[in-house]
Amino acid sequence: MGLSVTTTRQYRARAVLTGLAMTAGLLQAAPVLAQSKPFAGQSNASAEEAPRYKRLPAPSLNFYGTSGLIDMPSAEMQPDGQWSTSFSWFAGQSRYNLTFQATPWLSASFRYNGIRDLSGTAFSTYYDRGFDVRARLWREGHWRPAVTIGLQDFAGTGVYASEYIVATKSFDTPALGSGRSPGRLKVTAGLGWGRLGTYGALGSLAGNRTGFTPGGTGGSLSTESWFRGDVAPFGGIEWEINDRWGLKAEYSSDAYLAESRDSGIFERRSPLNFGLEYQWTPGTRIGAYYLYGSELGITAQIQLNPKHPRVPMQVPALAPVLPRNQWATESAHWGQDWAQSSASKRQVRDLVAEALKSDGLTLEAITLSGTEVELRYRNNRYRSETLAAGRAARLIANVLPPSVETFRLVPVRRGIGLSTTVLRRSDLEALEFVPDAPDALAAVSTVTNAAPLAADAILSEELYPAFSTSVSPYSSQGYFDPDQPFRLDLGVDFAASYTPAPGWRIAGAIRQRLWGNIANGRASNSVLPHVRTDQAEYAQHGTTLNNLYVSRHWQPGRNTYARVTAGLLESMYGGISGEMLWKPAASPLALGVEGNYVRQRAFDQRFGFRDYQTFTGHASAYLELGKGYVAQVDAGRYLAGDYGATFSIDRTFKNGWSVGGFFTRTNVSAADFGEGSFDKGFRFRIPLDWMLGKPSRNSFGLTIRPTQRDGGQRVAVPGRLYGSVRAAHRLSLTEQRARFWE
Repeated sequence: MGLSVTTTRQYRARAVLTGLAMTAGLLQAAPVLAQSKPFAGQSNASAEEAPRYKRLPAPSLNFYGTSGLIDMPSAEMQPDGQWSTSFSWFAGQSRYNLTFQATPWLSASFRYNGIRDLSGTAFSTYYDRGFDVRARLWREGHWRPAVTIGLQDFAGTGVYASEYIVATKSFDTPALGSGRSPGRLKVTAGLGWGRLGTYGALGSLAGNRTGFTPGGTGGSLSTESWFRGDVAPFGGIEWEINDRWGLKAEYSSDAYLAESRDSGIFERRSPLNFGLEYQWTPGTRIGAYYLYGSELGITAQIQLNPKHPRVPMQVPALAPVLPRNQWATESAHWGQDWAQSSASKRQVRDLVAEALKSDGLTLEAITLSGTEVELRYRNNRYRSETLAAGRAARLIANVLPPSVETFRLVPVRRGIGLSTTVLRRSDLEALEFVPDAPDALAAVSTVTNAAPLAADAILSEELYPAFSTSVSPYSSQGYFDPDQPFRLDLGVDFAASYTPAPGWRIAGAIRQRLWGNIANGRASNSVLPHVRTDQAEYAQHGTTLNNLYVSRHWQPGRNTYARVTAGLLESMYGGISGEMLWKPAASPLALGVEGNYVRQRAFDQRFGFRDYQTFTGHASAYLELGKGYVAQVDAGRYLAGDYGATFSIDRTFKNGWSVGGFFTRTNVSAADFGEGSFDKGFRFRIPLDWMLGKPSRNSFGLTIRPTQRDGGQRVAVPGRLYGSVRAAHRLSLTEQRARFWE
């Protein structure tokens, strides 16, 4: 439904355009009324991805946090991008699980286990970490079951190590009770090795496998044991009665030898397990179970999907682009004499700045000719650079003189022009209400490298110098201490920044810890220099100077970006850091090099330093793989003086969710590295606008390592180049092209 509106901005547009026309002897009027675009505050993509409660939102999880029955796996996969967290408990065994569906056919899990009174260990509760990976070999068909192959606890000490191949077939059934959708019966059967081959074995494959090694460093891949030794069948059924209730029954091939036979934690009387589960909300599921003929168990599951925001994004609708032929009706209106007047161009700059400001964008500079405009703007509001570009284009289309046909849109961050999107104003006018407008506009526009600022550019008079402050909560985590698996500090950051000129920034933050227990963590036992393992020592002080630095960002040449940062870079290190990045706007490949000379800060995190100092540096390669995936390799020297490389892959969703994993191998031996053998972990970042439904560039995230050691560690430098540069380059802009019209 359209709505005719007259806005203050449009009245002002008429006033300024009229003044320009009088100055140049051109037009006497400009558009006053515009019909609002029918827009409900939510993009088409968001509407299509909104969750629908038809049946259970996703396959249920087993006690290991992966798609499955109770203790056994199934062949099902979660929806693409699903992020699942779960907790399970029975017989003194607790499992905290995190699972990410990285692709439609591949998932990865991280698990933290606690086993009470386990024989052969020195702890009353033995804590252990483990990783799982599952790959679907083929989808379920009309007659064909889905088949998945999996590795369980393949890089830990091996307490739950096993491999399996499993098939699942589902059948629709009538809904019972108050359910609003059909039920479903799922039948699962599989073969397991390792833990899943210890009961009812059919035979043994060639080769021996290593068993559980409590107290070992873990972290190594025992490939020589995979799919070796005894193999046993398992299976079961799951009946989704309706969209709320589910029943499960399974035959388990895990004899629980270490827990029942060796440790006497519980008595395993039967291989049969039974469970009842309830879907409390579309993303929350709970269950109760009777296990192994003697034990009761429970689970709680929470599932989130980045594609399905809890609150639909509400973006205020813009007035649509009013075609010029509807208001510039005389040939004199299209004249270009206005562009010869400095006063007229400054009037246009002020009008454009006001239009951008009304939508949370900031004018950096503008270059005008009779037929072309280059708009340099700062986007501090919208996470999507495509969305910001679309809104900037439509805002200026309603205020620029009618002779301006070509738009060159240059987003600017930290004083650097990131890219140039070139489009025609007439295409905006023609395509706004076309059903396939995103694809059509992408076909007739281009993304190129940002050129240097033109000599005749008119700068904003309001930006420099600039001073800003912020107050925000912070949290600092400590993981997997055997005495207390999770430690946490909470407090407040008081931050300030000063920007004297484009590209320059002076910034700092004072941190006030309000509560926490990281200071009570265990002391480091590392044989390497303690570059990261003295976390407890750094947490002893309540008021600290978290960072204080000066930085400069600039473009030294075509396709290249540069950064220099000096000062107190982070809570543990101060020094000087330099970086160069080569990244053409149209290329998926980027190459970078960084060098840092740093000194370790004093534990009180004021202005003092400790004796340890070092040089670190890395050469980096980044490759955009499409669909939000970015692969990265960093090779060089780390904080402890070790040499090696870090391999990582991250997936960023269109709404800003980011999930990734990494591992680092250096010349430090597993024995010297200590527990975990080598550095590895995963990270995620959740955008605030995904939760709040309001535009924001802020987000929060965590990096979780199975254990924090000193090998393979890098200094944390604020303002590294690649992330902000990539977000405004062609592949990212193209993948989010639908957001241009939001």
